[in-house]
Amino acid sequence: MDKVKFGAEVMHIKDLSGGQLTQDTVKKLILQSQEAKKQAYCPYSKFRVGAALLTLDHRVFTGCNVENACYNLGLCAERNAISKAVSEGYRAFKAIAITSDLSDHFISPCGGCRQFMREFGPNWDVYLSKPDGSYLKMTVDELLPVSFGPEDLSMSKVFNIPNEF
Repeated sequence: MDKVKFGAEVMHIKDLSGGQLTQDTVKKLILQSQEAKKQAYCPYSKFRVGAALLTLDHRVFTGCNVENACYNLGLCAERNAISKAVSEGYRAFKAIAITSDLSDHFISPCGGCRQFMREFGPNWDVYLSKPDGSYLKMTVDELLPVSFGPEDLSMSKVFNIPNEF
């Protein structure tokens, strides 16, 4: 890892493998998601989640879940990390690692996060992990098969739909 700084600064992971992530890179990404989890604001559910998003140029954006007394206004860790990256001009991602405090199950993103990730492509990696660092690797497409994405908006449509209500 070149730099590991938390707060306003962005972290970097040096991965010399080219296409696929090395075991070392995956471990570093999971560790960063575990660090992000420590910042979770979850006074209601007590369910901490952290995410670490890797861009194509090896920058890492982290996020944690942020709950709200008006429950549906909360923000998941995955969407938090992706939004931070998008706000810095990133639109393509290599991988995201997600962690929680669940020891018997790999954390899995909610349906809303799966669709949010899909917005940025179906073929990037998602590492579902446990606190011990073990993980399950999937792709966005495997998490959300037969998905709807931006390219579907340009498909041919029927425009003369009568309103018969």
